[in-house]
Amino acid sequence: MAAERDLATLLRGMSPQLNPGRYVYCTLPARVPAGMRPVVTVAEPEGVTMVIAQEEADALGLRYEYVAAWITLRIHSALEAVGLTAAVSGRLAEEGISCNVVAGFHHDHLFVAAADADRAVRALEDLAAGSA
Repeated sequence: MAAERDLATLLRGMSPQLNPGRYVYCTLPARVPAGMRPVVTVAEPEGVTMVIAQEEADALGLRYEYVAAWITLRIHSALEAVGLTAAVSGRLAEEGISCNVVAGFHHDHLFVAAADADRAVRALEDLAAGSA
């Protein structure tokens, strides 16, 4: 199936899904240790940032400050699609919800404060319904 580029179609069909569990952002000075199962990794000059399950971070004794919920937008969005991130983050900003966005090859993924997860999903569902 081809990736979707049309913003209206993306918004109508994004179907936000709250993934189970809690996720945290951790950073290490070098690469991801063997055996660690991060959901996201980002290499920066200061170190490697990883988003991992909170339980895994706790078991490994890793420091973190931000506990997030992970929401997947269940539509195959094209990496070159324009406006989806702005529309989604704008809608969440209206609700006072911070949002960290990561684009995968098939889907966009949002990390919001764990306490805001249900409100975020409702806001995104409202955005999708209003775009229909």
